[in-house]
Amino acid sequence: MALPTKNKINGLLIVAGLLLIAVSAFQSNRLSVRESVAIPVQKGSHIMLLGNNLGSRMMNYGYFETEMQLRYPENKLFIRNMCDGGDTPGFRPHASRNTPWAFPGAEKFQTELANNSESEGHFDYPDQWLTRLKADVIVAFFGYNESFQGKDGLANYKAELDAFIKWTLKQKYNGVSAPKLAIVSPIAFEDLSATMDLPNGKKENENLLLYTKAMQEVAGQNKVLFVDAFTPSKEWYDANAEPLTIDGSQLNDAGYKKLGLLLVDQIFGKTPAKAETNRKLVQDAVLEKNWMWHNDYKIPNGVHVYGRRYNPFGPDNYPAEIEKIREMTAIRDTAVWLAATKGEKMDIAAADKRTKQLPVVKTNFNPEKNGSLTYLYGQEALSKLKVPSGYKIELFASEEEFPDLAKPMQMSFDGKGRLWVAVMPSYPHYKPGDAKPNDKILILEDTNGDGKADKETVFADGLHLPLGFEIAKEGVYVSQGTNLKLYTDTNGDDKADKKEILLSGYDDHDTHHNSHAFTVDPSGAIYSGEGVFLHTNVETSYGPVRATNGGFYRYAPQLHKLERTAQLSIPNPWGIAFDDWGQPFFAETSSPDVRWMMPGSVFPRYGEANHKSVQLIEEAHRVRPTSGLEFVSSRHFPDDIQGDFLINNTIGFLGMKEHTLVDNGTGYVSKHRADLVVSEDRNFRPVDMEFAPDGSLYLIDWHNILIGHMQHNARDPLRDHSHGRVYRITYPSRPLVTPAKIDGASIEQLLDNLKLPEYRTRYRTRRELRGRDASQVLAKLTTWTAGLDKNDPRYEHHLLEGLWVSWGLDKVDQKLLRQVLQAKDYHARAAAVQVVRYTGHQVADQADLLMQAVKDDNSRVRLAAIVAASWIGKEKGLPILAEATKKPLDDWMIHAHQSAVAHLKGMNVKKEVEKAVTSNLKGEELVLYNMGKQIYAKEGYCATCHQPDGKGLTASGFPPLTGTNWVSGNEDRLIKIALKGLMGPIDVVGKTYPGQVPMTPFGGLLKDHEIAAVLTYVRNSFGNNAPAISPDKVKKVRAAVERKTDFYSPTQLLKEHPMEK
Repeated sequence: MALPTKNKINGLLIVAGLLLIAVSAFQSNRLSVRESVAIPVQKGSHIMLLGNNLGSRMMNYGYFETEMQLRYPENKLFIRNMCDGGDTPGFRPHASRNTPWAFPGAEKFQTELANNSESEGHFDYPDQWLTRLKADVIVAFFGYNESFQGKDGLANYKAELDAFIKWTLKQKYNGVSAPKLAIVSPIAFEDLSATMDLPNGKKENENLLLYTKAMQEVAGQNKVLFVDAFTPSKEWYDANAEPLTIDGSQLNDAGYKKLGLLLVDQIFGKTPAKAETNRKLVQDAVLEKNWMWHNDYKIPNGVHVYGRRYNPFGPDNYPAEIEKIREMTAIRDTAVWLAATKGEKMDIAAADKRTKQLPVVKTNFNPEKNGSLTYLYGQEALSKLKVPSGYKIELFASEEEFPDLAKPMQMSFDGKGRLWVAVMPSYPHYKPGDAKPNDKILILEDTNGDGKADKETVFADGLHLPLGFEIAKEGVYVSQGTNLKLYTDTNGDDKADKKEILLSGYDDHDTHHNSHAFTVDPSGAIYSGEGVFLHTNVETSYGPVRATNGGFYRYAPQLHKLERTAQLSIPNPWGIAFDDWGQPFFAETSSPDVRWMMPGSVFPRYGEANHKSVQLIEEAHRVRPTSGLEFVSSRHFPDDIQGDFLINNTIGFLGMKEHTLVDNGTGYVSKHRADLVVSEDRNFRPVDMEFAPDGSLYLIDWHNILIGHMQHNARDPLRDHSHGRVYRITYPSRPLVTPAKIDGASIEQLLDNLKLPEYRTRYRTRRELRGRDASQVLAKLTTWTAGLDKNDPRYEHHLLEGLWVSWGLDKVDQKLLRQVLQAKDYHARAAAVQVVRYTGHQVADQADLLMQAVKDDNSRVRLAAIVAASWIGKEKGLPILAEATKKPLDDWMIHAHQSAVAHLKGMNVKKEVEKAVTSNLKGEELVLYNMGKQIYAKEGYCATCHQPDGKGLTASGFPPLTGTNWVSGNEDRLIKIALKGLMGPIDVVGKTYPGQVPMTPFGGLLKDHEIAAVLTYVRNSFGNNAPAISPDKVKKVRAAVERKTDFYSPTQLLKEHPMEK
C-alpha cells in the first residue's frame, strides 16, 4: 500500500475540516433542543398542550400521552389537550367567548382577524382553563398557520410569540409556580405531488423553516425549551418509503407515532418505557379519556351550554352535565394509570354509575295547546299527506320495518339505485351517562320492485350526528362534528371498514348548524352549509380556512383543498342545489329565503359577511324553517314543471312547496307554483328530498313532536329519538324513467348518459366517471365530444358536460374549455368561467381568460368573471375588476364587485350609513328604542319569526306585529308574553294562528331594561305608535309572574287582560 503524499495529506485535512464545518452547520441548522435542559417529570404533573391543528389531532392517536404514561407509570400524569385548529399564540377564537384574545394585548398583533365576529357567551378563556386544570407544564404548538404570511409576517409573529411566552411565564396556574414551557415548531411539508395534486412543499418549507428558526430565536431569548419538529420530520419523509402525512401537511398514524416519541424525548428526555408490555391497554385507555375530554373542552352544541342559547333552559341541566362529564373524565384518568401500573382494564361503566345523577328535565310542551302526543303510523300517517291531483305519495320505509331508520337527516342514491340515509337518533348531542352515540348511515333497497324497501345494510355506525354525507368512488365523505371524515369499504361488503380524518377544526358549537347538507358541484367538489354562531378554523395544505357565522364550504377531494366559498349573513342554510347549468342555489332556512349563491361567493374576509344577493321566494309563500332543496328534472313528472325547485318546511306549513325559476337578466325570478305535499300530521317534518333513478321523488321525514331550539330545553324528554320515514312521490299517468346503467357501465355508456335529461342521472354518472381511469376516460371523451350532433338543441350543454368530466378528473380539457368559453349560449359561457375560476393551477392563462369573460356582452358571464377574479390575488384580480366597470353593474353585480375590490385590497367593505331613526320618542325612551332595534334583529330573537319588517310569516304561522293591540295595547299583557312566552291558538288582525310552536320566553335571556327596550321598539315601529315601556314596569311584572314556569296561552292572558275594543 502506497503512503500518502504531503499534498494528499493536506487535501485530506482540508476535506476533514470542511466536513467538520458541514457537520457543525448541520447541527446548527437542526435547531436542536440540546441547548435547553429537559423538563423534569414530577409525580402528579399536570401537562397541558396548547396550540394548533398539529397538536389538536394528537388527541385522535394518543401516542404522546401513551408514551408518557408508559415511561412514568407511577407518576399518575394528568394530561389535557387544549389545542384547536387555527390557534395562534394570541388569537384563539371560540363561539362562546366574547373575544378571541388569549392574553391582554394579543389583539395588537392582528388586523383582519380583529374584525368583530360576534362571538358571545361565558366559555372560559385559556388562562381560566389552565388555572382550573392547575397547569405545571405547557407544550405549545404554533407557527404553521402564521407561516403562510411569509417574510412579511415574520416580525409580527415573533412579537406575538414573545408576548405569549412572557405572559405565560408570569402566571402561576398551579397556584405555586410559573409553568415549565416548551415551544414546538411546525413539522415540514411532505412532497406528495407525484401521487396527489398538492403543492410540492418547496415554498411552504422555505416559510416553515423561516418560522421555525424565528421560534428558536424567541424561545432562546426567553430561556424556554424549544423543540425543532421541522428538521426531524423532513428527515423522516426522506427515509420512509410510505407517506407520513395524508396531504403533505397533516400527519397520519405513522407520522404521529414518530412525533409522539420525538416530543417525549426532546421535552422530557430519553428514558425507557417501564410499562412497555401494557402499551395497547394504555393507548386504548388514553383514547377513551380523550373522547370524554373532547366532550368537555369541545362539547358539541355548546351554544346551549355556554353560548347565546344557554338561557332560558340551559341552567336547568347543563351545569350538572358538565360536572358529570368531568367526573367521568377523572375516572378515565384513573383507568389510564391502572393500565400503566398494573396492566389492568378498569370497569369504567361501573364507575360511571357512581357519578352525579343528572336532574330530571320536564317538558314544557302542552298537548292541549300544541297538539296530540300521539304518533301516527302506516296508512294512518300516509292518509294525512295530501298531494295535488295527478300525483301519488307512498310510504317507502319507516321505523316500524327498520328500527334503525330513526331521525333521518340526509339521503342520496348510489349508482346501483340504492337509497342511502344518514340517521342521527343521538340528536341534539351526546348526554353524559348514556351509551356512546351510535348514529348510522344506512343503505335501503327495494329488491323486488314493489316500491317499498325490503333490505337494510348498515354502511357505518358509531357515528355522532352525521349532518351531511356524500358518496364518491373512493368512499363516503361524512360530516362528524369537528371533523370531515372519509369512510371506506375496502372489501366490497357494503360496510365501512376504514375511516380517516381528512380535515379538523369545523365548529359544532350548534350541532344543527355544523357543516351539513352535502352535495357536489359538477367537478365533484363537496359543498356544505354552516349556520350562524359558529367559528370554524381548519388548517389545510393551502393555509388556514377561517370562517365566522353563516356560509358555505367547498372541498375539492382531488386537491384536498377547502375554501370558504361564500360567507353570508344567513342563519342556517340547510339546502344546496345546482341547476342544469351548474349554478348554485341555497335555502336560507330561517329567513326564509332561496337565493343564488354565486353573487355572494366573493373571496371572504374574517368576520365580514358578503352581500347575499336577491331573495327569490314570493312574499305570500315564504315559510320557515326550510330544509332541503331540489330541482325538478324527471321525465316522469309533467313537462311544464321541469326546472322548478322544491323546498320543504317543518313549522306551520308542513310540507313541500314548488316554485318556478326563470332567467331574468343577470339573475332570476321565481313564483310559487304549487304545494306539492301538505301534511295534516303535526309531527311531519320533511328535511330532504332527491329524485331517484326511475324519476320518482323521494322524501325523508325527521318526524318529531318537538321542533325548535329556543322554545324547549335541548334535553326535553319529548324530543324524539326513534321515528323516521321515507316517502315516494310519483305521477302515475306518466311512465317511470328507465334507470340508466351506471354501476358497471362502460365508459361509452356513461358518456352517453350525460345526454339524458335527468340531472340526478348525470350527477351519479359524473360520480362514476371520476372513479374510472382518467387516461381512458379522457381519450374516449375526446371522441365523444367530436361525435356530438351540432344540430342538437342541447349540443352546447353536452359539450359542457364533457368539460365537467375532465374537470372532475382533475385534468381539465383546455381545448374544450376554450370552446365552451366561446359558446353561443351564455349559460354555457358562464359555467365555463366557473371552471376557469377553479383550475388556475392547470390553466396558465387563467387571468387572461377571465379578462376576456369580464368583457362579455352577457352580464351573468361578467358576474362570474368578477367573482372569479376575487380569488386569484390582487395583482391579477384588480385589473379584471377595473375592466368590469367599463360595462354596467346591475343590482346582482354591484355588491360582488365592491366586495371583490375591497377584499383584494385587504379592506372591509364600507358599510352603508344607516338611515336615521325617525321616532317621536326622546331622551331615555329613544335610547331604549335604539337598543331594542338591535335586540329585535339578533339572530334567533324576534326578527327570525316576525321578520325584520314586523309582518310575520302568515304561511308559517308566525303572526305580524303590526296593527294589533297584542302589541300596542295593555303593557302588562305584552310584558308577560315577552317574559314567559306564548303557546296556543291566537287571533291577530282577523286571522287565527295555531301557535303550535311557542314563542320563546325571553325572561331568562334578557334583563329588565332589555325587555323594555325591545318592546318599546316594536310598539313604535312597523307603523305602530304606542307609549314606551319602562324597565321599572318590566321589573314589577317579572316579580309578579316569577313563580310561573310554563308558557302563557292567549286565553289565559285575555282572561287576565281583556283585549281593548
